[in-house]
Amino acid sequence: MESFRISFINLFWLYLRFSEDHGGRCSDTVWQLPEPTISHLDAVSDKQSLVVSWLLNHSSSAGGINEIQISRTEDHVIIYNKNVSARSVGSHGYQWTWTSDLPLECVDHFVRVRHFDNRSVPSPWSKWKANSVPPQKPRNLSCATSSMTTVTCTWDPGRKQHPHDRNKRTYTLHVENTDLAPIKCQTWSCTFPSIPHLNEYNVTVVVKDKLGEEAESYSFNISDRVFPVAEWDSVSPGVTDANMSWIIQGNLTQLLCQLTVNTKATTVLNCSGINGPCKVKVEHLLPSTHYSTRVRCSANGMLWGNWTQPEPFTTYPLVTLNLWRKIKQLSYPYTRQVTLLWKMDASGSATTETAKAYTVQWWPEGKNKTVWTDGGQTQAEVSIGPQQCDFTVKAVLHAGSSIPAHITIPKLDDRENLPEEKRLSSGSAAGFNLSWSEWDEPTCGYTVEWCILGDPVSPLQWKHIPEGNNTLLLPAGHFKPGCRYTFNIYGCTENGHRLLEIQTGYSQELGAVPSPSLVEPVQTTSSSVTLEWRYSEDDPSHVAFITGYLVSVKEVGPNMLPCHSTAMDVFNVSVADPRRKSVTVEGLKQSQEYTFCVSALTKNGPGQPTSITITTRTNYSAQLVKILTFTLFLLSCIILLWCQRKLLKRRLTEVFVYPAGMSIKTPELISFLQQTGERVPSHKMEECITCDIEILNSHRPLLKPSTLRDPVFMSTQFSDSSLSPLCVVPVKDYCPHSVTPPCERPALQQITCMTNRSYFYPMVDESSQTRGEMTSSEVKPSFDLSDGQQSSCTVTYGYVSNDTL
Repeated sequence: MESFRISFINLFWLYLRFSEDHGGRCSDTVWQLPEPTISHLDAVSDKQSLVVSWLLNHSSSAGGINEIQISRTEDHVIIYNKNVSARSVGSHGYQWTWTSDLPLECVDHFVRVRHFDNRSVPSPWSKWKANSVPPQKPRNLSCATSSMTTVTCTWDPGRKQHPHDRNKRTYTLHVENTDLAPIKCQTWSCTFPSIPHLNEYNVTVVVKDKLGEEAESYSFNISDRVFPVAEWDSVSPGVTDANMSWIIQGNLTQLLCQLTVNTKATTVLNCSGINGPCKVKVEHLLPSTHYSTRVRCSANGMLWGNWTQPEPFTTYPLVTLNLWRKIKQLSYPYTRQVTLLWKMDASGSATTETAKAYTVQWWPEGKNKTVWTDGGQTQAEVSIGPQQCDFTVKAVLHAGSSIPAHITIPKLDDRENLPEEKRLSSGSAAGFNLSWSEWDEPTCGYTVEWCILGDPVSPLQWKHIPEGNNTLLLPAGHFKPGCRYTFNIYGCTENGHRLLEIQTGYSQELGAVPSPSLVEPVQTTSSSVTLEWRYSEDDPSHVAFITGYLVSVKEVGPNMLPCHSTAMDVFNVSVADPRRKSVTVEGLKQSQEYTFCVSALTKNGPGQPTSITITTRTNYSAQLVKILTFTLFLLSCIILLWCQRKLLKRRLTEVFVYPAGMSIKTPELISFLQQTGERVPSHKMEECITCDIEILNSHRPLLKPSTLRDPVFMSTQFSDSSLSPLCVVPVKDYCPHSVTPPCERPALQQITCMTNRSYFYPMVDESSQTRGEMTSSEVKPSFDLSDGQQSSCTVTYGYVSNDTL
């Protein structure tokens, strides 16, 4: 009857809502009240009553009628349905109390309510509100193990017990097929130890209170109910990766685990919890990035354990090491010194990152060796043997470490020959554009190293080139003009680097190269000069490549111009080979002074000159030819004049021969002078001091010779009787020992003789006795006149004494 009543009311409400007026026009839709909400359902055990409180969600419903339904059990058997006037609580709340005819502890009660308004149909029913007091049967009972040593069963206890409910519930778990005693459990779970070698389990969970009990049973195979429990051991982030490890509870083997990073990727891996923590390395992460990771595991791939709590971590900044090496052979056999060089490269937020230290590791002969260096150092020296050796260098940062850098030193090969050096053309404004022959063997690209050649303090620079690329452009801003750079190109293999090519060049060649050093003495001839000089054309300190030499030649004169002058009197000789250091300059004048200037040539022109002045030799062959030519000419003249020798002789005699009849005997004169010097030792011949001359006049014929005082005439004879009578003609400044040219005079002509008185006597005073000792009788005449001549000419001889002065 009650159910029919409820159905009738519902049908009536629907009729009113969808009815139409008589005119065929749809009537206005009846406005419906909102659904009430039961806020509280409190049980008062001592009065066996329920206190219901609800809210109306619209103010227009105030003052209406409320319909309340009460049911028992979960099937909602209606035991009470009545329209009531509820007491208003607040602006929209109502409260109503109902007394049960049965104890509330015996059965569960459910309440719902709806509201009626005078102007509308009733509101929808509220949701059922339960007052649970007989215990509820456990729901969703399940058992599992995480370590194969204990089993944990869980269930849903259902409705919560009211805080003021004094009817306490107890939960007990029974393992039916074992000897285990009943286990007291918590409200929603229970744990018991597993039985060795037992796989099948039957369990029952019993819940009891004062009003009764409920039970739920469950059967399972323990091997199928394994849920591994993972716990984080460590998370060690790197720059682009992270090392993670976790521990599995219990002795579980052959586990399958899932790991996620930021829930975007899942990594599945096999691990075992017996041998220690499970480990994995997650790669391809971004530097300086925040991540979160979690993991879960399964024993059979079907049942998975719970995810661990998210573990946050942040990757380190990107810091890498650009590693290279230098190898030097030591004097000790088979010992090499390896100098490891590195640069720290950082990007993004790591640009300000500094290293606290560096670690260098290598494995000589299978032994691990480690060297720590200070953070301010960027190189390390290590001595190794002839074997191949691998090195690893890593920077220790304030937050983690850098990506390790590896390099392999190849084994010592004494047969390796250095490649031939190639010369680069001068760099352009863009810099050096290097290229090399592609090598088939490299597996890890190429490495190009460079430095200023000949500069020991110049730092070694290098750059790694990826495989498949054999060109490199180096900006000009990294290089100094006028400095020679050497580029060593290495091919990289798994066994180390091999030197492929050596190239040298300048980013910009300059012209101020030093002057050569000339070698002396210089070889000269009358028409050529051979110059030699010393010069180191391969000296790396030069500011340009030496392409040859320039020799400038210039005649020395008052207006001599400097070297390299463009004047017309300068000519140049070029040497195109820079290794040739000598040249012969030909076409020069003999006995001429020249200046030679020698300078080294570059592509920009000549450098500083060095000069030397040289005089060419005299050509004696040409002089000899001239003399011979003159001699032949003279002989030709003599031959031509030989035919006229008689006439020539007569003419010469007239000019050069003594007067006719006069014969001067030189030996007799010398003998007379010696005898006179012996007799008069104090009177020696001296230079004519005075020019006083005294003239002696002779008489006409002199038939006999008189005393001769002049020794000069004593040695003179006139022996030529064939000549005509001659006489001595007075000559001015005549001295007795001089030759008087002959002349013809009349027989009666007077003859004058001039003598110098100081010729026979010295200037010193002498006694008259000494001066008078010499008489005319002591001087003998040394010549006679012939008979024919005595009759035609008379000569008077005499001298001037000192007494007359």
